[in-house]
Order: sequence, then structure tokens, then C-alpha cells
Amino acid sequence: MADDADTALHHPHDLPAEKAVLKAMLRSKDAIAEIVEVLSGQDFYRPAHELIYTTVLDLYAKGEATDPASVITTLEQRDHLEKAGGAAYITALASKSTPSKSWLTEADRVQSSAMLRRTKIAAIHIENLATEAEAATADRIADQAQAEIFAATTRRPLLPPAAPLGDVMEDTLDWVEAVGSGRGSYLPGVPTGIRDLDALTGGLHPGQLIVIAARPAMGKSTLAFDFVRSASIAHDLPSAVFTLEAGRREVGMRILSAEARVALHHMRSGTMTDDDWVRLARRMPDVSAAPIYIQDGSYSNLHDLRAHCRYLHATKNVQLIIVDAVHLLTYGTRPLSSRYEEISEIARCLKLLAKELQIPIVAISTLNRSPEQRTDRRPMINDLRDSGALEDNADLIILLHREDAYEKDSPRAGEADLIVAKHRHGPTAVITVAFQGHYSRFVDMAQT
Repeated sequence: MADDADTALHHPHDLPAEKAVLKAMLRSKDAIAEIVEVLSGQDFYRPAHELIYTTVLDLYAKGEATDPASVITTLEQRDHLEKAGGAAYITALASKSTPSKSWLTEADRVQSSAMLRRTKIAAIHIENLATEAEAATADRIADQAQAEIFAATTRRPLLPPAAPLGDVMEDTLDWVEAVGSGRGSYLPGVPTGIRDLDALTGGLHPGQLIVIAARPAMGKSTLAFDFVRSASIAHDLPSAVFTLEAGRREVGMRILSAEARVALHHMRSGTMTDDDWVRLARRMPDVSAAPIYIQDGSYSNLHDLRAHCRYLHATKNVQLIIVDAVHLLTYGTRPLSSRYEEISEIARCLKLLAKELQIPIVAISTLNRSPEQRTDRRPMINDLRDSGALEDNADLIILLHREDAYEKDSPRAGEADLIVAKHRHGPTAVITVAFQGHYSRFVDMAQT
């Protein structure tokens, strides 16, 4: 077979590395087990090599022999032998002299070449989009370009293979059994740390947009930080906080206050007691080691926020993102006709980003003044500011209400209601928790 050397400059590839990888797979099942963690069939430049690779994997998955004779027989039965280069080519692959480098090194070279090819294709596509674009679509083109470059340069396939329904059913039954056998202790999503909320929702799920909304000073950010503490400190799941309302030092103090049970006003005013310092010292190692990433920089443009989210997910494996707060975000450089349209586009993009990254995104929003004009002042879902679209795109909406925020002598002082006003995959409910404002946290009523 020709090596197509004349196309090498146009399509980056490494045929010797591809042949070395296939040789190792044809000779060793240990090599197959390791190489499959690095490469996919699409990483091979030569179609014949991709066909040999996928045939070896098919045999390996069935527990059958993967030697050259078995691969040749299988390809012949499928009428693909000539497409794979023929029996003589496959036999020659397995009999070539052993390269000095390991098969994982060769696999990495194949993957690097594939990444360069994908990047070049993405660049050509982006150039075509930019050439044909109008100024009004610049933001959309920029986001599409960013997503294509991330997909091309990330060392994994853009999309997983489609799953047969039989496999989906088996996985579904396993999940149902795990939930049942755990009697509520197993959560398929990121745990919030609020027992009744986790029981209702099963945690915060991949691809979900969760909205926390309330009037000012009700504790919206506090509740979101509770989710972060549960995810990252209690369960070691990386999380990111994008905050326009508070600086990173303020976020750090609130998280530390909640974890160490040290009064936040003591930390802010410099009136720490000896007991406070002891509590801080006890919790500081766990808090400092938690995989929490705080961004308080200038990201008010949605495109900057989205780029940083993709970066943190790719480099830090972030599993939960908090956006504090939606009403301070702008869509981008292109002005939209109204704030309603802008919030609508932001909500849609946040939901799509959650789906793209397959993680939950929690967006904090401020309600309009309608609750203060009602007798009971309890918020309702249509109180979301500027944002019927937030309601439409959200999978879970939690409205936060505290009676003692309006009546200091309320018999429910110290209590808060988490009003689950929308739950796309389950029932709605009102969950009562304790608000420990001096520690900047909400806790289950049983913990008070």
C-alpha cells in the first residue's frame, strides 16, 4: 500500500506509529487493554488501519482470539478484507521488527497527529464561517469557533458512540437497583448537603440548569456555597464559583465560616476569639485542600464566562459550576433589543453549556419586587426578573424565602423555605431548613 507521502504536508499523520500500534495489538491483549484507553478508531489516518483497529476491538470485547489469523478471518467474513489492505498486509504488520518505543508512546504519537488534523479541519471551518458571517452573528460564530477548537484539541472523541437500547436498559436497571439498595444514600447527582433536597432530586444532575432565586439578602449565594461545600469539601468533587457580587476573599471567608462554625462578623471585624482560632485551625486543612476554583475577575460577558467554564472543565474536571449572578451578566458584544431578550439568550446558552459539559450549572437570580407587594410575601415562579426564559430553560428552580427577613419577631425565626417551584424530573415541594446566618450557611433542621 502507498504511504500517500504527497499528502503528508496537507494532512498531519504518523503511519509508522499507526503500524506499530496495530502490531502491538495483534500480538498482545495487554497492549489492547492499554491502547484502547488512549485511542479511538477515528484517530487513525489510514481507513484500513481504523478498520483493523475496530476489528481487533470487536474480537477482544467478545473474548475471542485477536491474532492476525483471527482478524483476517473476521474481516473476510464481513467482506472487508480488501478494504483493510488484504491478508498479506495484516500478516506483515504483525511480523515487522519491534520498535524501540513502547506501544503507549506510539499510541500517543497517533493521537497527537489526529489532534493536529482535527485542529486544521476546525481552523478551515472557522475561517469559512468568519468569511461568510455578518457582524450581527459575530458572537454566535465566536462561540462556535471556541467550541470547535476545544473539541479538536481535547484528547478525547467529540461525541461518545451511540448506545444500543439494550445497553441503555441494562444501565438503567443497574441505576434503579443501586438507588433502591442504598435506601436513599446513593445519589446519581452532585449532593447538595440538604438531606430533604437530595432525597427529592437525587442531587444536581449532569446537564441540568438549576436556578436559585430570591429577593436581595435572603441567602441565595449562601445556599449556592453550601452546594459547593457539599460537593468539594465533603465529597471531593471539583467545583467552580464565578462571582460578580463578591470578591474571592469574601467567598473564602463565607466558606470557612460555614465549615469552622466561626461567626462571619468576627472574621470581618477582626474580633476573633481564641476559640474561633482553634475552630479555624481544625478545619483549615480540609478547606484548603478542597478542589474549589473561584473566579471574581471581569467575566461579565457571557462569552468570557463560557470560555473559562470550558477551560476549567477540561483542565480541572470541574463537576459543578456556580454563576453568581445571572442578572449581572451581559450576553456579549452584540447589543440585543431588550433585557428580556438578553436574559433569554443567557439562559439558553447556560443550559446548552451544562449539556455540552455534562455537569450541573447553578445560576443565581434576583426576583422582582412582586413578593413584597403581597400579603404573605412568599415568592412565586413568575417573580423571576426579566426572565420567563429562565423558567423555560431551568430544570430545577429553588425559590428562597425567610419570614424573619420581613418580621424579626416571626415565630419562624431562624427557618427558611426552599420552595422547589419547578422540577423537570420529579415533584415540587417546600423544604424547610435552618438558616444560620452568623455562620453563613443553611443546615437541615435536625442539625440545629
